[in-house]
Order: sequence, then structure tokens, then C-alpha cells
Amino acid sequence: MQRFRFGLVVNPYAGIGGSVALKGSDGAEIRQEALARGAEQKSAKRTSKALQELQALAGQIDWLTAGGDMGEKVLTELGYTPQVCYQPKQAQTEASDTQAAIQVLLEEGVDVLIFAGGDGTARDVYAVMGENTTPVVGIPAGVKIHSGVYAITPKAAGHVLKQMMTGELTTLRAADVMDIDETAFREGVVRARRFGELNVPGELEYMQAVKIGGQESSELVLDEIAADVVEGMDDDALYIMGSGSTVAVIMDELGLENTLLGVDLVAGGELIHQDATAKDIEAALADYPSAYLVVTLIGGQGHIFGRGNQQLSPAVIRAIPRDNMIVVATKEKLTALNGRPLIVDTGDSELDQELAGFIAVTTGYHDKTMMRIASLD
Repeated sequence: MQRFRFGLVVNPYAGIGGSVALKGSDGAEIRQEALARGAEQKSAKRTSKALQELQALAGQIDWLTAGGDMGEKVLTELGYTPQVCYQPKQAQTEASDTQAAIQVLLEEGVDVLIFAGGDGTARDVYAVMGENTTPVVGIPAGVKIHSGVYAITPKAAGHVLKQMMTGELTTLRAADVMDIDETAFREGVVRARRFGELNVPGELEYMQAVKIGGQESSELVLDEIAADVVEGMDDDALYIMGSGSTVAVIMDELGLENTLLGVDLVAGGELIHQDATAKDIEAALADYPSAYLVVTLIGGQGHIFGRGNQQLSPAVIRAIPRDNMIVVATKEKLTALNGRPLIVDTGDSELDQELAGFIAVTTGYHDKTMMRIASLD
């Protein structure tokens, strides 16, 4: 029976700023502010969800990892006895801990390097690996997921690993490591940069494409989408306006200031809360008889929930009737998915399953396209 040496590194603070509208988790001050706002650390839970897919093959895996919340704890809770190769030097781990752990795992000769985090974590991995060809699988746990080294959901990451173990996956491809300037990001400016490439399993169904950057090119189509949405708005309802450039055009049509990479609340044609957190949205929902959610998809990936809009928590999404979910996108953006479905990754498996199915996407003025939402969680 073949045995596999899997290396695991978890960034315990990945994604901690998402639900509290901090748009990232880079830097000790940001992490402290996120915790002060009541943010929860979710990367361990997402890692566990991924690795549960391997339970039937547990006897074939030798786990190598870092101590405590950087991997040891989640593996122990799953019933493994991992080999701890690195101990973090402080309670609140830093990028230096991630990089040191990666270095040790590579020196130990792991077959696959598995890491949970966001784009900052992917950068840390690449900073150590460079031209090293060891396969990597990223478990998405961050706010910013522009890099192509992550599976599209935690469960998908586990599925990819299982396929590798059973021989279903035999090819590798190079995937871009991308990251953006978080300081500019918080000011509504997307300044993306490519740092290099890492080897990932060559299964496009489960590993995400690199996010398509930049503004939509067809201003006329975007104006038509905005006109359609604004025409149908109910003055008595609450509108939760998700992030992204397509939604920004709708806000411009309303004549309202927009948080490009945040969530704004609109009622009666007025901006009632800018850059709202999950708790802000949940509180506002109680004040209105009905609510609508306006979201777009991430170009090249298809995610409508779970990427860059964690303010739209499971509690928020559950409060919105499915018929009141307004998905907007140009047909060009949908065509770029090459037949792949829209993706939901809310962190709540039951909710993801409930959202699966067909939904009408507003693609122009009085023009809609049916698209399938898939839950791969």
C-alpha cells in the first residue's frame, strides 16, 4: 500500500478581516482590530472540512505540520498523530512563521504541500519555494483569493488530494501567485501583482482560475444592467449592494457613493450605511419589511458568495428570499466561464446546497440569462 507524506501549514488568521469589513488580514494591527470587532478565526474549520474528504484513506497518509493552530491542532482533532516539524515563536503567528514552516516541510521531503490561507499566504509559500516543483494545494480561507493555486472550495481541495492519492490525477500545471496592495484595497483601488508560479494539480474543475482584473470594457451593457435594476427597485425595501465594479455602476446610476470592495446598504434611494459589516447588515434587516441582495460574480472564477464579500454571512444570505437575490453580470463575463457554473462557498454546507440550482442573471436591460449555481462544498 502506497503511503503519502503530506505537509500542512495553516494561517490561523487568514480571512479574519472579511466579515468585519477590513478587507484582509495582513499585519498584526489589522488582525488585532478584527478580533476587537468580534471576528472569528475560521481557517481551521475550513481546513478541517477539506481534510475530512481524506478520512477513508487516513491509513495511507503521514502528516507533517507546524505546531498548534498552524496545523497540529486540526490534524489531532481529526484523529491523526502528526509529526510536528516547526513550532511558531509567538501566539499570533506571522508571515515569518509560515515561511519557516514551509522551509522545514520542504527539507523533510513532502509529496504535496497543503496550505490554508489567502493571497498573502500564497506569497509566503512562493517566497520559500521559488522554483521548487513540489505540488501544492491551497485551501481557500482568506479574504483575497486572486491566486490560481487555491481549490474553489475547501471540500474541493480535499477532493483534489483524494484524486491524487487514488491515481485519478496525474498531471500538474503552473498556476499564478497573485496578491494586491491591501492598503490601496481598503481605499477601493485594486492594484494586483503577479509574483510567480507554483505547481498545482491539473484539474480545472476543482482548482480556480486566476481572477480577471480590471474594469468591464462594455460601458453600454453595464449601463443597461444598472437601468434594469434601478427601474425595479422597491422604495420600502432594503437593498444590500455587494462589492465589484458591476454593482458600482448601479450605485452610480442611483447617484450614490459606492464602496467598490465593500458592501453598502440602500433604502428609499438613499445610502443608509457605507462599507457595512455582517453585524451591520443583520441589524438593518430587522428594520425593513423586505430585503434584496445585489451581487455580481468574480471574473474568471464564477464565485458569487465567499470571495471578497464575507460580510454577506450565512445569516445574512438566509434572510434573503432566493427570488430577491439579484445577480448581475455581462454576457462577456459569463462566457469567460467556459461553461462552468456559478459557485457559492459561504462556509455553511447546508446553505451552499440550498443555493444550488438555476438562477436568472441580469445581463442587460430586460435581458436575463439562466445560469446554474453549483455547490462543490
